[in-house]
Amino acid sequence: MASRLLWASKAASCLRISVSHRGFSTVLKDLKYCDSHEWVKVEGSSATVGITDHAQDHLGDVVYVELPEVGTPVTQGEGFGAVESVKATSDINSPVSGKVVEVNEELSNSPGLVNSSPYEKGWIIKVEVSDAGQMNNLMDADKYSKFCEEEDAKH
Repeated sequence: MASRLLWASKAASCLRISVSHRGFSTVLKDLKYCDSHEWVKVEGSSATVGITDHAQDHLGDVVYVELPEVGTPVTQGEGFGAVESVKATSDINSPVSGKVVEVNEELSNSPGLVNSSPYEKGWIIKVEVSDAGQMNNLMDADKYSKFCEEEDAKH
């Protein structure tokens, strides 16, 4: 009887672990990151922006993405849209200042791309960067990974 109870206890423990957050997130080396969990990839004066794997994992299944209009000015650290998931709605902040030159229209029909491909097909906007020096205010991959570990340890 005691061995069955021990087995059941171990099984229950495993089940709890399997439903929690993955405990790791993909962080790409060639991107910069905000403490509000957005990523940016700058190529010349153009920046592609999305939310991180860490953010989408914590949000759960994304069901709607609020996109800005092309031509909308964005400011580093300020909101430009929102991501709605089965768990919560979160603002999306811009990692750089500039003007929106393209939005990912695919997200209107397939918001789950933010979950399945946060760094590729799930990008949110492209921005014409007005101040490339702002990149110095963002975290590199190593700092962002450490930031996420510390943040998760608090919860």
